[in-house]
Amino acid sequence: MTDEIRLTLPAQADFRHIANLVVGGLAARRDITFDHLEDLQVAFDTVLGIREDDDDITVTMCVEDGHVRAKVGPFDAHALAQLDEGPGGLEPRHVLETVCDGVTVDGGYVELTKQVAE
Repeated sequence: MTDEIRLTLPAQADFRHIANLVVGGLAARRDITFDHLEDLQVAFDTVLGIREDDDDITVTMCVEDGHVRAKVGPFDAHALAQLDEGPGGLEPRHVLETVCDGVTVDGGYVELTKQVAE
């Protein structure tokens, strides 16, 4: 079974918790472990945190074959550059690579993959 959710929300920090609620609901429905859910929430907080403006951002999540795949964006070049900038050497890309199995940038979108089934 494949579940796909597309969520469009304002890029402002006040709305990031909505993405966490949605991924939590998806995790409950698909029996994703708490540890994997926590990793996904950290990933979404991290990637959504590189952009804060008045425009919308779209998160598309798909669960299939034991993986969660997410596509988040659009991001402009300045926001994408922030993936590799962070205080004390803690770049957002490093955080994403720690909690996800795959992180790629495709055009203006960040794509994340997390294995959630053994």
